[in-house]
Amino acid sequence: MLNQEQTLKAVQVMGDMFPDAQPSLRSRTPFQYLVSVMLSAQATDVSVNLVTPTLFKDFPDPQAFANATETEIQADIRSIGLYRNKAKHIKAASQQLLRDFDGVVPQTHHELMSLPGVGRKTADVVLADAFHIPAFAVDTHVTRVTKRLKIVPESANTLKIEQIVMSKLPEDLWITAHHRMIYFGRYHCTARNPKCEVCPLLDMCETGQQRLGAADTTAPLKK
Repeated sequence: MLNQEQTLKAVQVMGDMFPDAQPSLRSRTPFQYLVSVMLSAQATDVSVNLVTPTLFKDFPDPQAFANATETEIQADIRSIGLYRNKAKHIKAASQQLLRDFDGVVPQTHHELMSLPGVGRKTADVVLADAFHIPAFAVDTHVTRVTKRLKIVPESANTLKIEQIVMSKLPEDLWITAHHRMIYFGRYHCTARNPKCEVCPLLDMCETGQQRLGAADTTAPLKK
């Protein structure tokens, strides 16, 4: 398992590789960012960014979503996976924001997760990216990267990953580390065919070393 110093070094190297790692969802307000993150579940940020300009033109705020029918919301997000459920949750979350929070997106885990369709990852992303409140969100890329590098145990669930990474990094690096790990996982340490042979973290990545070792032993002998 990587210790605190090694984990910090790994994140620094990822920053050297991807100096422009940053949020890719586009929005103008914390509420619109919340909606974008809700839409991004099991969808790409690119696909979300394609629908949100029209969506936010038609429904710019919680009141507009609360007044809309689910069918009207669905019409703008039909290309997004699970669009029916997402339209339902966005409308319900908008209604609750108006009822319980005066239409303002709250800034705590507990309050955010009280909204329909908002789980811990969504809450973490909103806190970090919309409000710059230290948080560490765990998605599929973060899960893959932290387990391959053995920053966390293979058995760790998302909450455990969050807790371990936060314990190994300074608080002011949590948000940055999240984005760097996403870029590293999306473009380098990919689910299939990770670029282990050219990885600057190979010297501290037991998984990559084992993968390359296995590849060497299975390669055909040259005659």
